Amino acid sequence: MTDTDVAHAPPGVTERIEGYLSEMGPSWVAGAIAAGPATIASLVTAGAAFGYQLLWVVVLSAGAGALAQYLAMRLGLLTERGIVAVVEDTLGESWAWLLVADAVIAAGVAQLVIMKTVATVSATVTGVDARVWGVVWALVLALGLAGRGYRFLELAAKLLVSLVVVAFVASLFVVPVDAGAALTGLVPSVPTGGALVAAGILGGAVHITLITMHSYTMRSRGWTRENYDAATFDIGASMLVAFGVYSLAIFLVTASVLTSADLSTVGAAQALGPLVGPSAKWLFLLGLWGAAVSTLGGNTIVPPFLLADKLGWGTTIEDSRYRALLVAVALLSAPGAFIGGAVLGQLVLVLALGTVGTPFAIAIVLYLLNSGAVPDRNSTLANVGGVALLLVTGALAANFVREQVAGGVGALSGFVLAFAVALALAMLGLGGKYARDELGS
Repeated sequence: MTDTDVAHAPPGVTERIEGYLSEMGPSWVAGAIAAGPATIASLVTAGAAFGYQLLWVVVLSAGAGALAQYLAMRLGLLTERGIVAVVEDTLGESWAWLLVADAVIAAGVAQLVIMKTVATVSATVTGVDARVWGVVWALVLALGLAGRGYRFLELAAKLLVSLVVVAFVASLFVVPVDAGAALTGLVPSVPTGGALVAAGILGGAVHITLITMHSYTMRSRGWTRENYDAATFDIGASMLVAFGVYSLAIFLVTASVLTSADLSTVGAAQALGPLVGPSAKWLFLLGLWGAAVSTLGGNTIVPPFLLADKLGWGTTIEDSRYRALLVAVALLSAPGAFIGGAVLGQLVLVLALGTVGTPFAIAIVLYLLNSGAVPDRNSTLANVGGVALLLVTGALAANFVREQVAGGVGALSGFVLAFAVALALAMLGLGGKYARDELGS
Protein backbone atom coordinates (compact mmCIF):
# COMPACT_ATOMS: atom_id res chain seq x y z
CA MET A 1 0.00 0.00 0.00
CA THR A 2 1.43 3.38 -0.99
CA ASP A 3 1.48 6.55 1.12
CA THR A 4 -1.30 7.90 -1.10
CA ASP A 5 -3.44 4.84 -0.39
CA VAL A 6 -2.95 5.27 3.35
CA ALA A 7 -3.84 8.95 3.18
CA HIS A 8 -7.10 8.12 1.41
CA ALA A 9 -8.00 5.07 3.49
CA PRO A 10 -11.33 5.28 5.32
CA PRO A 11 -11.01 6.39 8.96
CA GLY A 12 -10.99 3.65 11.59
CA VAL A 13 -13.43 3.22 14.42
CA THR A 14 -11.31 5.27 16.84
CA GLU A 15 -11.04 8.17 14.41
CA ARG A 16 -14.78 8.11 13.70
CA ILE A 17 -15.64 8.15 17.39
CA GLU A 18 -13.23 11.01 17.99
CA GLY A 19 -14.90 12.87 15.15
CA TYR A 20 -18.36 12.22 16.55
CA LEU A 21 -17.27 13.37 20.02
CA SER A 22 -16.00 16.64 18.60
CA GLU A 23 -19.25 17.20 16.68
CA MET A 24 -21.69 16.40 19.53
CA GLY A 25 -24.21 19.07 20.39
CA PRO A 26 -27.87 19.17 19.28
CA SER A 27 -29.05 16.20 21.34
CA TRP A 28 -27.21 17.55 24.38
CA VAL A 29 -29.53 20.57 24.32
CA ALA A 30 -32.46 18.14 24.49
CA GLY A 31 -30.60 16.25 27.21
CA ALA A 32 -30.18 19.49 29.16
CA ILE A 33 -33.96 19.89 29.22
CA ALA A 34 -34.57 16.23 30.05
CA ALA A 35 -32.00 16.26 32.87
CA GLY A 36 -33.84 19.03 34.67
CA PRO A 37 -35.40 19.78 38.04
CA ALA A 38 -38.78 18.38 37.01
CA THR A 39 -37.16 15.02 36.28
CA ILE A 40 -35.28 15.25 39.58
CA ALA A 41 -38.56 15.98 41.36
CA SER A 42 -40.20 12.90 39.83
CA LEU A 43 -37.20 10.72 40.67
CA VAL A 44 -37.04 12.05 44.25
CA THR A 45 -40.76 11.46 44.73
CA ALA A 46 -40.57 7.96 43.23
CA GLY A 47 -37.60 6.90 45.34
CA ALA A 48 -38.82 8.42 48.60
CA ALA A 49 -42.44 7.26 48.28
CA PHE A 50 -42.07 3.83 46.65
CA GLY A 51 -38.49 2.76 47.30
CA TYR A 52 -37.06 0.81 44.38
CA GLN A 53 -40.44 -0.21 42.92
CA LEU A 54 -40.30 2.20 39.96
CA LEU A 55 -36.70 1.46 38.94
CA TRP A 56 -38.01 -0.20 35.78
CA VAL A 57 -39.60 3.10 34.71
CA VAL A 58 -36.27 4.89 35.28
CA VAL A 59 -34.45 2.38 33.06
CA LEU A 60 -37.22 2.51 30.46
CA SER A 61 -37.13 6.31 30.34
CA ALA A 62 -33.55 6.47 29.02
CA GLY A 63 -34.23 4.01 26.20
CA ALA A 64 -37.56 5.61 25.38
CA GLY A 65 -36.00 9.07 25.36
CA ALA A 66 -33.27 7.95 22.98
CA LEU A 67 -35.83 6.34 20.66
CA ALA A 68 -38.02 9.45 20.60
CA GLN A 69 -34.99 11.62 19.79
CA TYR A 70 -33.93 9.19 17.05
CA LEU A 71 -37.32 9.44 15.35
CA ALA A 72 -37.27 13.23 15.63
CA MET A 73 -33.70 13.23 14.27
CA ARG A 74 -34.73 11.18 11.23
CA LEU A 75 -37.51 13.59 10.42
CA GLY A 76 -35.26 16.63 10.79
CA LEU A 77 -32.37 15.23 8.75
CA LEU A 78 -34.45 13.63 5.99
CA THR A 79 -36.48 16.79 5.41
CA GLU A 80 -33.75 19.28 6.41
CA ARG A 81 -36.56 21.54 7.66
CA GLY A 82 -38.29 22.44 10.91
CA ILE A 83 -41.08 20.11 12.01
CA VAL A 84 -43.78 22.81 11.94
CA ALA A 85 -43.10 23.70 8.30
CA VAL A 86 -43.18 20.01 7.34
CA VAL A 87 -46.49 19.49 9.18
CA GLU A 88 -48.03 22.53 7.47
CA ASP A 89 -46.99 21.40 3.99
CA THR A 90 -48.02 17.77 4.54
CA LEU A 91 -51.10 18.01 6.76
CA GLY A 92 -52.21 21.63 6.59
CA GLU A 93 -52.17 24.81 8.63
CA SER A 94 -54.64 23.67 11.31
CA TRP A 95 -52.47 20.68 12.21
CA ALA A 96 -49.41 22.92 12.36
CA TRP A 97 -51.10 25.37 14.74
CA LEU A 98 -52.31 22.48 16.93
CA LEU A 99 -48.75 21.16 17.24
CA VAL A 100 -47.45 24.66 18.03
CA ALA A 101 -50.14 25.19 20.68
CA ASP A 102 -49.46 21.78 22.25
CA ALA A 103 -45.72 22.42 22.54
CA VAL A 104 -45.94 26.08 23.59
CA ILE A 105 -48.43 25.31 26.40
CA ALA A 106 -46.22 22.49 27.73
CA ALA A 107 -43.01 24.53 27.44
CA GLY A 108 -44.57 27.74 28.77
CA VAL A 109 -45.94 26.19 31.94
CA ALA A 110 -42.67 24.33 32.49
CA GLN A 111 -40.65 27.54 32.04
CA LEU A 112 -42.29 29.23 35.02
CA VAL A 113 -41.83 26.30 37.38
CA ILE A 114 -38.25 25.69 36.24
CA MET A 115 -37.44 29.36 36.91
CA LYS A 116 -38.89 28.97 40.39
CA THR A 117 -36.55 26.03 40.98
CA VAL A 118 -33.49 27.88 39.65
CA ALA A 119 -34.27 30.90 41.85
CA THR A 120 -34.96 28.73 44.92
CA VAL A 121 -31.69 26.81 44.60
CA SER A 122 -29.75 30.01 43.94
CA ALA A 123 -31.28 31.55 47.07
CA THR A 124 -30.40 28.48 49.13
CA VAL A 125 -26.77 28.60 48.02
CA THR A 126 -26.25 32.38 48.28
CA GLY A 127 -28.80 33.62 50.81
CA VAL A 128 -30.11 36.22 48.33
CA ASP A 129 -33.92 36.39 47.91
CA ALA A 130 -35.28 33.98 45.27
CA ARG A 131 -37.34 36.73 43.62
CA VAL A 132 -34.17 38.74 43.01
CA TRP A 133 -32.59 35.69 41.44
CA GLY A 134 -35.64 35.25 39.19
CA VAL A 135 -35.08 38.68 37.68
CA VAL A 136 -31.31 38.13 37.43
CA TRP A 137 -31.61 34.80 35.65
CA ALA A 138 -34.24 36.17 33.25
CA LEU A 139 -31.83 38.94 32.23
CA VAL A 140 -28.94 36.48 31.89
CA LEU A 141 -31.10 34.33 29.62
CA ALA A 142 -32.17 37.27 27.48
CA LEU A 143 -28.63 38.62 27.06
CA GLY A 144 -26.97 35.23 26.57
CA LEU A 145 -29.41 33.72 24.08
CA ALA A 146 -30.23 36.89 22.13
CA GLY A 147 -26.60 37.98 22.05
CA ARG A 148 -24.77 34.70 21.42
CA GLY A 149 -27.46 32.44 19.97
CA TYR A 150 -27.58 28.68 19.67
CA ARG A 151 -23.87 27.87 19.95
CA PHE A 152 -23.73 29.58 23.35
CA LEU A 153 -26.61 27.40 24.54
CA GLU A 154 -25.07 24.23 23.12
CA LEU A 155 -21.74 24.81 24.86
CA ALA A 156 -23.46 25.61 28.16
CA ALA A 157 -25.65 22.50 27.84
CA LYS A 158 -22.68 20.17 27.30
CA LEU A 159 -20.73 21.65 30.20
CA LEU A 160 -23.63 21.73 32.66
CA VAL A 161 -25.02 18.28 31.82
CA SER A 162 -21.53 16.79 32.25
CA LEU A 163 -21.21 18.58 35.61
CA VAL A 164 -24.62 17.36 36.74
CA VAL A 165 -23.89 13.73 35.82
CA VAL A 166 -20.56 13.82 37.67
CA ALA A 167 -22.16 15.39 40.76
CA PHE A 168 -24.94 12.81 41.04
CA VAL A 169 -22.71 9.83 40.26
CA ALA A 170 -20.31 11.05 42.97
CA SER A 171 -23.20 11.09 45.44
CA LEU A 172 -23.61 7.33 44.92
CA PHE A 173 -20.24 6.79 46.57
CA VAL A 174 -21.40 8.42 49.82
CA VAL A 175 -24.86 6.83 49.97
CA PRO A 176 -25.41 3.12 50.75
CA VAL A 177 -27.39 1.36 47.99
CA ASP A 178 -29.06 -2.03 48.54
CA ALA A 179 -28.30 -3.72 45.20
CA GLY A 180 -30.45 -6.76 45.96
CA ALA A 181 -33.52 -4.68 46.77
CA ALA A 182 -32.87 -2.49 43.72
CA LEU A 183 -33.02 -5.50 41.40
CA THR A 184 -36.60 -6.21 42.51
CA GLY A 185 -37.57 -2.82 41.09
CA LEU A 186 -36.79 -4.00 37.57
CA VAL A 187 -40.04 -6.01 37.59
CA PRO A 188 -42.71 -3.77 35.95
CA SER A 189 -45.49 -2.72 38.33
CA VAL A 190 -47.20 0.56 39.20
CA PRO A 191 -47.94 0.87 42.94
CA THR A 192 -51.12 2.58 44.12
CA GLY A 193 -50.72 6.32 43.63
CA GLY A 194 -47.67 5.83 41.44
CA ALA A 195 -49.19 6.61 38.03
CA LEU A 196 -48.54 10.36 38.27
CA VAL A 197 -44.92 9.81 39.33
CA ALA A 198 -44.34 7.20 36.61
CA ALA A 199 -45.76 9.61 34.04
CA GLY A 200 -43.46 12.31 35.40
CA ILE A 201 -40.35 10.10 35.10
CA LEU A 202 -41.11 9.05 31.55
CA GLY A 203 -42.25 12.57 30.69
CA GLY A 204 -38.80 13.88 31.56
CA ALA A 205 -37.23 11.81 28.77
CA VAL A 206 -40.06 11.62 26.25
CA HIS A 207 -41.48 15.12 26.15
CA ILE A 208 -43.08 17.13 23.39
CA THR A 209 -40.53 19.94 23.77
CA LEU A 210 -37.63 17.52 23.17
CA ILE A 211 -39.30 15.97 20.14
CA THR A 212 -40.31 19.22 18.45
CA MET A 213 -37.11 21.17 19.08
CA HIS A 214 -34.68 18.62 17.66
CA SER A 215 -35.11 19.51 13.99
CA TYR A 216 -34.33 23.15 14.80
CA THR A 217 -31.21 22.51 16.87
CA MET A 218 -29.81 20.32 14.08
CA ARG A 219 -30.55 23.06 11.55
CA SER A 220 -28.84 25.61 13.79
CA ARG A 221 -25.81 23.32 13.83
CA GLY A 222 -25.94 23.03 10.02
CA TRP A 223 -26.46 19.26 10.00
CA THR A 224 -27.84 17.55 6.90
CA ARG A 225 -28.42 13.93 5.82
CA GLU A 226 -24.65 13.52 5.55
CA ASN A 227 -24.45 13.89 9.35
CA TYR A 228 -26.81 10.96 10.04
CA ASP A 229 -24.21 8.79 11.81
CA ALA A 230 -22.92 11.69 13.91
CA ALA A 231 -26.49 12.62 14.89
CA THR A 232 -27.21 9.02 15.93
CA PHE A 233 -24.04 8.91 18.06
CA ASP A 234 -25.02 12.26 19.58
CA ILE A 235 -28.34 10.82 20.76
CA GLY A 236 -26.72 7.69 22.21
CA ALA A 237 -24.13 9.69 24.14
CA SER A 238 -26.51 12.30 25.54
CA MET A 239 -29.86 10.58 26.07
CA LEU A 240 -29.00 6.92 26.46
CA VAL A 241 -25.73 7.26 28.40
CA ALA A 242 -25.57 10.68 30.12
CA PHE A 243 -29.29 10.99 30.86
CA GLY A 244 -29.59 7.31 31.79
CA VAL A 245 -26.71 7.47 34.29
CA TYR A 246 -28.05 10.75 35.69
CA SER A 247 -31.54 9.30 36.28
CA LEU A 248 -30.26 6.08 37.83
CA ALA A 249 -27.93 7.92 40.20
CA ILE A 250 -30.62 10.27 41.52
CA PHE A 251 -33.21 7.52 41.88
CA LEU A 252 -30.87 5.11 43.68
CA VAL A 253 -29.69 7.81 46.09
CA THR A 254 -33.20 8.88 47.08
CA ALA A 255 -34.68 5.35 47.13
CA SER A 256 -31.86 4.19 49.42
CA VAL A 257 -32.07 7.00 51.97
CA LEU A 258 -35.17 9.17 51.85
CA THR A 259 -38.52 8.07 53.25
CA SER A 260 -40.65 11.21 52.85
CA ALA A 261 -42.27 12.06 49.51
CA ASP A 262 -43.25 15.51 50.80
CA LEU A 263 -39.76 16.96 50.44
CA SER A 264 -38.99 19.69 47.91
CA THR A 265 -36.05 19.16 45.58
CA VAL A 266 -33.96 21.46 47.77
CA GLY A 267 -35.41 19.79 50.86
CA ALA A 268 -34.28 16.42 49.54
CA ALA A 269 -30.72 17.72 49.25
CA GLN A 270 -30.85 19.18 52.76
CA ALA A 271 -32.32 15.95 54.19
CA LEU A 272 -29.33 13.98 52.91
CA GLY A 273 -26.97 15.97 55.17
CA PRO A 274 -27.97 14.58 58.59
CA LEU A 275 -28.66 11.14 57.10
CA VAL A 276 -25.49 10.42 55.13
CA GLY A 277 -23.28 13.47 55.63
CA PRO A 278 -22.77 16.98 54.24
CA SER A 279 -20.94 15.72 51.13
CA ALA A 280 -24.12 14.09 49.81
CA LYS A 281 -26.11 17.23 50.55
CA TRP A 282 -23.81 19.56 48.61
CA LEU A 283 -23.26 17.16 45.72
CA PHE A 284 -27.03 16.81 45.34
CA LEU A 285 -27.55 20.56 45.64
CA LEU A 286 -24.82 21.30 43.09
CA GLY A 287 -26.32 18.79 40.67
CA LEU A 288 -29.79 20.25 41.14
CA TRP A 289 -28.51 23.77 40.49
CA GLY A 290 -26.69 22.74 37.30
CA ALA A 291 -29.71 20.79 36.06
CA ALA A 292 -32.07 23.70 36.72
CA VAL A 293 -29.89 26.26 34.92
CA SER A 294 -29.27 24.04 31.87
CA THR A 295 -32.95 23.15 31.57
CA LEU A 296 -34.04 26.77 31.87
CA GLY A 297 -31.82 27.77 28.95
CA GLY A 298 -32.81 24.85 26.74
CA ASN A 299 -36.53 25.23 27.40
CA THR A 300 -36.42 28.95 26.58
CA ILE A 301 -35.67 28.36 22.89
CA VAL A 302 -38.56 25.95 22.24
CA PRO A 303 -41.51 28.39 21.85
CA PRO A 304 -39.47 30.83 19.69
CA PHE A 305 -38.35 28.02 17.37
CA LEU A 306 -41.89 26.76 16.76
CA LEU A 307 -43.61 30.15 16.53
CA ALA A 308 -40.96 31.61 14.22
CA ASP A 309 -41.18 28.59 11.91
CA LYS A 310 -44.98 28.78 11.78
CA LEU A 311 -44.88 32.51 11.00
CA GLY A 312 -42.28 32.01 8.29
CA TRP A 313 -39.50 33.81 10.16
CA GLY A 314 -35.89 32.74 10.53
CA THR A 315 -34.95 30.53 13.47
CA THR A 316 -31.56 32.10 14.22
CA ILE A 317 -30.63 35.38 15.94
CA GLU A 318 -29.83 36.85 12.53
CA ASP A 319 -33.60 37.38 12.23
CA SER A 320 -34.50 40.20 14.63
CA ARG A 321 -38.05 38.87 15.01
CA TYR A 322 -36.76 35.52 16.28
CA ARG A 323 -34.36 37.34 18.60
CA ALA A 324 -37.29 39.37 19.97
CA LEU A 325 -39.20 36.15 20.69
CA LEU A 326 -36.18 34.79 22.58
CA VAL A 327 -35.98 37.92 24.72
CA ALA A 328 -39.73 37.87 25.39
CA VAL A 329 -39.76 34.23 26.55
CA ALA A 330 -36.66 34.80 28.70
CA LEU A 331 -38.11 37.85 30.44
CA LEU A 332 -41.57 36.31 30.86
CA SER A 333 -39.99 33.46 32.84
CA ALA A 334 -39.07 35.83 35.71
CA PRO A 335 -42.57 35.70 37.34
CA GLY A 336 -41.95 32.00 37.98
CA ALA A 337 -39.78 33.00 40.95
CA PHE A 338 -42.83 34.66 42.55
CA ILE A 339 -45.06 31.55 42.42
CA GLY A 340 -46.02 30.26 45.85
CA GLY A 341 -46.43 26.69 47.04
CA ALA A 342 -44.19 23.63 47.17
CA VAL A 343 -42.15 23.30 44.01
CA LEU A 344 -41.87 19.49 44.09
CA GLY A 345 -45.51 18.76 43.32
CA GLN A 346 -45.57 21.52 40.72
CA LEU A 347 -42.57 20.05 38.90
CA VAL A 348 -44.04 16.55 38.79
CA LEU A 349 -47.35 17.96 37.56
CA VAL A 350 -45.59 19.95 34.83
CA LEU A 351 -43.89 16.82 33.49
CA ALA A 352 -47.07 14.79 33.68
CA LEU A 353 -48.94 17.55 31.82
CA GLY A 354 -46.25 17.38 29.14
CA THR A 355 -46.82 13.63 28.96
CA VAL A 356 -50.44 14.30 28.00
CA GLY A 357 -49.27 16.33 25.02
CA THR A 358 -46.45 13.99 23.99
CA PRO A 359 -48.40 11.12 22.33
CA PHE A 360 -49.77 13.58 19.77
CA ALA A 361 -46.25 14.76 18.88
CA ILE A 362 -45.08 11.15 18.51
CA ALA A 363 -48.07 10.37 16.29
CA ILE A 364 -47.26 13.38 14.10
CA VAL A 365 -43.63 12.29 13.71
CA LEU A 366 -44.62 8.69 12.87
CA TYR A 367 -47.17 9.91 10.31
CA LEU A 368 -44.61 12.13 8.59
CA LEU A 369 -41.91 9.44 8.60
CA ASN A 370 -44.33 7.11 6.78
CA SER A 371 -45.58 9.66 4.26
CA GLY A 372 -44.30 11.42 1.18
CA ALA A 373 -42.76 14.08 3.40
CA VAL A 374 -39.51 12.05 3.59
CA PRO A 375 -37.56 10.35 0.79
CA ASP A 376 -36.93 7.19 2.86
CA ARG A 377 -39.82 5.84 4.88
CA ASN A 378 -39.34 4.37 8.33
CA SER A 379 -38.12 0.81 8.66
CA THR A 380 -40.40 -1.78 10.21
CA LEU A 381 -38.23 -1.87 13.34
CA ALA A 382 -38.36 1.93 13.74
CA ASN A 383 -42.15 1.86 13.31
CA VAL A 384 -42.57 -0.93 15.86
CA GLY A 385 -40.48 1.04 18.34
CA GLY A 386 -42.42 4.24 17.60
CA VAL A 387 -45.80 2.56 18.05
CA ALA A 388 -44.63 0.97 21.31
CA LEU A 389 -43.50 4.40 22.47
CA LEU A 390 -46.88 5.83 21.50
CA LEU A 391 -48.74 3.14 23.43
CA VAL A 392 -46.59 3.50 26.57
CA THR A 393 -46.82 7.29 26.69
CA GLY A 394 -50.52 7.12 25.88
CA ALA A 395 -51.18 4.64 28.71
CA LEU A 396 -49.25 6.72 31.24
CA ALA A 397 -51.01 9.88 30.09
CA ALA A 398 -54.39 8.16 30.43
CA ASN A 399 -53.52 6.98 33.96
CA PHE A 400 -52.49 10.49 34.91
CA VAL A 401 -55.74 12.01 33.59
CA ARG A 402 -57.77 9.33 35.37
CA GLU A 403 -56.04 10.10 38.69
CA GLN A 404 -56.65 13.83 38.23
CA VAL A 405 -60.34 13.38 37.44
CA ALA A 406 -60.80 10.85 40.27
CA GLY A 407 -59.98 13.60 42.76
CA GLY A 408 -62.81 15.76 41.42
CA VAL A 409 -62.95 17.97 38.34
CA GLY A 410 -61.67 21.37 39.38
CA ALA A 411 -60.06 24.14 37.37
CA LEU A 412 -56.72 22.36 36.91
CA SER A 413 -58.03 18.83 36.41
CA GLY A 414 -60.70 20.22 34.08
CA PHE A 415 -58.06 21.90 31.93
CA VAL A 416 -55.95 18.72 31.85
CA LEU A 417 -59.02 16.68 30.88
CA ALA A 418 -60.02 19.08 28.08
CA PHE A 419 -56.42 19.21 26.84
CA ALA A 420 -56.21 15.41 26.80
CA VAL A 421 -59.58 14.94 25.04
CA ALA A 422 -58.72 17.48 22.34
CA LEU A 423 -55.40 15.80 21.59
CA ALA A 424 -56.93 12.29 21.71
CA LEU A 425 -59.51 13.35 19.11
CA ALA A 426 -56.75 14.88 16.99
CA MET A 427 -54.79 11.59 17.13
CA LEU A 428 -57.87 9.63 16.06
CA GLY A 429 -58.32 12.03 13.17
CA LEU A 430 -54.68 11.65 12.22
CA GLY A 431 -54.95 7.86 12.29
CA GLY A 432 -58.05 8.01 10.12
CA LYS A 433 -56.34 10.30 7.64
CA TYR A 434 -53.34 7.99 7.39
CA ALA A 435 -55.60 4.96 6.84
CA ARG A 436 -57.50 6.78 4.05
CA ASP A 437 -54.27 7.87 2.41
CA GLU A 438 -52.86 4.32 2.48
CA LEU A 439 -56.09 2.79 1.12
CA GLY A 440 -56.27 5.46 -1.54
CA SER A 441 -52.74 4.77 -2.69
